[in-house]
Amino acid sequence: MKKIIFTLLCFGFILTASANNDPKIGDLLTVKTPTAQGFNHVDFPKANILIKRGVVTNYKSVNNETVIIDKVETEANGSTTVILKKQDGSKFFGFLNNVKADYTKAIGAGELVAIK
Repeated sequence: MKKIIFTLLCFGFILTASANNDPKIGDLLTVKTPTAQGFNHVDFPKANILIKRGVVTNYKSVNNETVIIDKVETEANGSTTVILKKQDGSKFFGFLNNVKADYTKAIGAGELVAIK
């Protein structure tokens, strides 16, 4: 009997913990620059596009930047895509108002970190 109650209690805890992981409009996130060359799950422009626009090609300008979730889209395959805007209202790299990101993959890879 104790094992059944313990199992149900653990199952309930896991369900409530996973339910809080869903993104909502207005949630705050922090962009963290990955150790690799570029971002894989946040759709920032590639280095050649930044060079053509005259922007420095490293991603230091977006490192530790606080962003707000502006829109949440759920795909047919179950992945969640979010539209991100800067909290201060400025543009990414001086020309992008918003960027797309695969929420679950970007959080898992450490490219985005949720602010509690």
